[in-house]
Order: sequence, then C-alpha cells, then structure tokens
Amino acid sequence: MNLASPTKEDYMGLYSIMFWTLTLIGVVKYVGIALNADDQGEGGTFAMYSLLCRHADIGILPSKKVYSEEEPLLHNQSATDRRPSWLGRFFERSITARRVLLFMAILGMCMLIGDGILTPAISVLSAIDGLRGPFPSVSKPVVEALSAAILIGLFLLQKYGTSKVSFLFSPIMAAWTFTTPIIGVYSIIHYYPGIFKAISPHYIVRFFLKNKKEGWRMLGGTVLCITGAEAMFADLGHFSKKGIQIAFLSSIYPSLVLTYAGQTAYLINNVNDFSDGFYNFVPRPVYWPMFIIATLAAIVASQSLISATFSVIKQSVVLDSFPRVKVVHTSQDKEGEVYSPETNYILMVLCVGVILGFGAGNSIGNAFGVVVIMVMLITTIMLVLVMIIIWRTPPALVALFFVPFFVMEGSYVSAVFTKIPEGGWLPFAVSMILALIMFGWYYGRQRKMEYEMANKVTVERLAELLARPEVQRVPGLCFFYSNIQDGLTPVLGHYIKNMGSLHQATVFVTLRYLLVAKVDERERILVRRLGPTGVYGCTVQYGYADSLCSGDLAAQVVSHLRRHVEAAEEEAARLEAAWNAGVVHVRGKMRFYVGEDAGWFDKIMLGFYEFLHGICRSALPALGMPLQQRVEIGMLYKV
Repeated sequence: MNLASPTKEDYMGLYSIMFWTLTLIGVVKYVGIALNADDQGEGGTFAMYSLLCRHADIGILPSKKVYSEEEPLLHNQSATDRRPSWLGRFFERSITARRVLLFMAILGMCMLIGDGILTPAISVLSAIDGLRGPFPSVSKPVVEALSAAILIGLFLLQKYGTSKVSFLFSPIMAAWTFTTPIIGVYSIIHYYPGIFKAISPHYIVRFFLKNKKEGWRMLGGTVLCITGAEAMFADLGHFSKKGIQIAFLSSIYPSLVLTYAGQTAYLINNVNDFSDGFYNFVPRPVYWPMFIIATLAAIVASQSLISATFSVIKQSVVLDSFPRVKVVHTSQDKEGEVYSPETNYILMVLCVGVILGFGAGNSIGNAFGVVVIMVMLITTIMLVLVMIIIWRTPPALVALFFVPFFVMEGSYVSAVFTKIPEGGWLPFAVSMILALIMFGWYYGRQRKMEYEMANKVTVERLAELLARPEVQRVPGLCFFYSNIQDGLTPVLGHYIKNMGSLHQATVFVTLRYLLVAKVDERERILVRRLGPTGVYGCTVQYGYADSLCSGDLAAQVVSHLRRHVEAAEEEAARLEAAWNAGVVHVRGKMRFYVGEDAGWFDKIMLGFYEFLHGICRSALPALGMPLQQRVEIGMLYKV
C-alpha cells in the first residue's frame, strides 16, 4: 500500500478495481473468449501464433505456406472467407510485421516462463511469512532462508516426477479454495456487511479523482489479483475447455471475490493494518490450520508453474522453436509430465536468487506484476488478430473487445512499468533474453528448412547422380539421417559429389515424433524402396514414453528390410552382403556461411543461431550406434 493514510473510500475503490478486473479479464476475456482461440487443444500466445500461421500466409518466411486446403474450416467458413482479410494481406506484404508478430508471440510465452520463476518465489515466501505474526522475533532473513530451503527441496524432487504425490494436490487446492472464502464471509459479516456496494464502478472513479497519480501507481499492486489467468489459458492442453470454464466460474471466481471482499472489510475497520494482506484478517483460532493450508497450497502452486515451464520448454523443443535441451518423461501414462534437468536447475538458481535478492520489501511483487500484465496485453493483441483474420468477427464487435481491454491493460502496463527500477527489471530481462534466444533459433531453423526444401534431392535426381560413371557403389550398409519427410536432404548431393560413392545399401532414416505414449511395435519402423537399386527410405516413429536408445536400431531396421525384400532373392542377398560388410551412420551438419553481401538482419540473427547451434545438444539421440560407426558430413550454405 503506497497511500500515506488510506481511508474507507480508498479501500472501497481498490476492491471495486479488483472485482471488475477479475470479472472482465478473468471471466469475459479468458473464460469467455480466449479459451476458444486454441490450436488443436493447445493454448497460450504461441498456440495462437501457430493457429494464425495455419490459416494465413503470415509465417516468418513468405515462401513457407503453412495453411492446408484439406484442413476443416473454422466456424463454418465458406470458401470465399478463406481469402485473406485486409489484415492478413498486410502481414503477407510486410516481413517486418511478420517478424514483430513472431517476436511478440515468443515474448508472451517467455513471460509465462518468467512467471514460472516468480510464482514459486512469491507464493512460498508469502506463506512462510505467516510465521512472523505469532512470532515477531522471526526475522525476514530467517523467512527467506526457510522459503529458499523449501524451494530447493521441491526442485530436487522434480526428477522423480509428480505422479507419486499428485493425489494430494486436489485435496490441498480444494481446502484452499473453500476455506478462504468462508473466512471472507466471516470477515464481511463481522467487520463490514456493506462491502458489496463497492461493486458499483463509481467507486473506481472517485478513487482516481482523489488519489490521481498515486492511485494510478497502485495499479501495479492490484494487478496481482488476476495472476494465474494466463497460466490457465496456457494449460489448456492439459485440461478440457469445459472443465476449465466450470472450475473457474463455480469455484475459483466466487472464492476470489469473497476472499478479497473479506480482506477489504477487515481493512475498512483496521485502515492502517495493511502490512500483511492475508494473515491479518485470519481469525486467531484458525490461524495455524490456515498457515498449513496456505503453505501447502503455495507448494502446489509452485509445482504447477514449474511443471508448466517444463511443458512449455518441451513443446518449444518439439516444435523446433527452442535450442535442444534434455527432456525426460517421468510418467508412462501422462504426456505432460516431463522433466528437463538443465531447465530445472536454472529455475532453481533464479527462484532462490529472487528470494534472497528481493525477499525484503515489495520488490518481488513489483517484479511479478510486470510479467503478469505484459503477457495479458500480448494475448489481447493476438486475440484481435485471430478475430479479424480467422473468425472474421464484425469490426464493431472487434472494437467492442479491443478498446476496453486495451485501455484497461494498457493502464496496468503503464503503472507496472514504473516498478521496473524497483525489481520489475528482473523478469523483464529474463523474458527478453529467452525471447531473443527463441527468436534467433526459430529464425535460423526456418531459414535452414527453406533451403533444404528448395534444394532437396528428388528420387529422380538421385538416380541421375548414381548413373554417373565416376560414382561407385561401395560395399557396406549406410544409414543416412535426414529431417525431410518428402524428398532427400541436400547434404546427400554434397556427399555423393565429394565422395564419388554411395554404399551398396543406403537407408535414409527420418525420425518422427508422435503425440502418443508408445508407438505399437508393428508401426514403429516403416520402410519402403526409393527407386534406385539398394536405396531405401525408413521412418522411425516414436512416442513420448518410448526410448530410442533401447536395443540396436540398425539391427531392427535391417530386420524390417529383410521382411520387405524377402520375395526378391537377389535383392535380399545384396542386403545381407551389405550388412555383413559393415555399417556406417551418416549425419549431415549444414551450417550457414553469412557472406558480406548478406543483410544486417541475417548477419546478426544467423550468426547468433550458429552460436546456439554450436552449444546445444545434438539433434539425434545416440540411438545405440557405436562411436566408430558415426560419420558427420559438413555443408556450408551461403546466405
């Protein structure tokens, strides 16, 4: 609380602001509108960007067509409606606009990761701070040390997965959701039964007329009442839309409205007792039970944000939008239960650093507010694009949505930006760094894919290369790994021209990740002939709980090939001879050569991509292949 001497009218105005923020942003925007802007069940800003790219040619590269004519039309669009809207045509014409849109979508997702750093810190710290009520001798450093110890323990347990303790999560959150509004109702009856008069918006007007600049600055604190709304949208992939809507409207929303009303009623009768917004209004007889429930709820909330961060990183890696990090599935049944060692320990260091560095005072709350409202404003802008480009919403309805939400969230953003020097710089800086990393990686991968698709080797071209007299077929079996599903990697042409040979039997292997737990053994390896003698294609399909390193992949592929060619005795004999002559695994490593004539944007972004590419994990898992059988073929692509 920044007001020097708050009055009853000030508290009524603040409650009115929180009530309407919860109602408009939580209920109208997220539950009513945003949850419908999903991309095949996934939510969040990056999912909306993916949705836009699938229905308009607004990807970062104008040549990369994402929309498929076979896709079902949304909202019963006619064929005429599929023509780009005026806004879609603007993005198609402007590469700068497409880059800004991509960066904005990535920044929104990175702000959510920043939320994953701050939520564990602020929730556990706030809960443990309840010790200082009954025991004033407990100092702030002791509270910070206890909070840091709890979080370190929580992060160290992540590698075991959450399945073993997840049965406790629902009862804990149910206890929190149902006990806090009961205390709120008690507080309303006991201190100020007329609190719901504050629902009238005129209290907001009177609050700002009285407090002016100081009232505007206080918006940076009131925005914390809606924390979690964006995470609710981003978690759409783990829950059904109807389930989220029912849970929010039937329990979360009324619980928050009653809890905040009870706290406000208490403060109206104790106008200067605002040092602790929660524990002060808890009646003494239930103080310790509420302390236990609050602490457990803070740990569960921290766990959910940590898990959400792992999921976001995993989805980004799978979509080739983030440098490759190790992702481990800790459950055989649930796709969303993942663990990333690098991400986990970076989060742990940042969370503990936030507690020890910002634990005292309001700095941690200031930091929290910056990421919360920034991602909400980005979501509003993305929703407007979805309305215009995909849903073809009438302009009047778009304006009816955009104007009030942009004004409201813009006011919040302007207020929280004043908090950047007071701690808000940390999540903003972390989010910007993450966004730059993701943008650089995504841009580099898209440029590389564009080059590979434009220069892919067709089966006909491969036959021409092998027909040349200087190209020899040498003994042995070669596994050539490629990312291209349709066609062969340009590295192949580079390899044949420079080596002047191709193995007697060559298998082009493509790994395909499927969103299922385990792929049936009969569908794991798919093989086919590619035309030239002894040349085969192979697709290895795997699910999130499959281990690609178990067993000898080469032997499994050859076993499938034997069955595939068993009717052709001569071909089967050639395959067997090649297998006996020895196996080699070839992986192309295509790098960018940024020439002097390249544009400044390419020089910066592709140079950054090459740096990231050099320090991240290999694209291929070990696959059980012996080290002495591995060969890397380098190829420079001049930009």
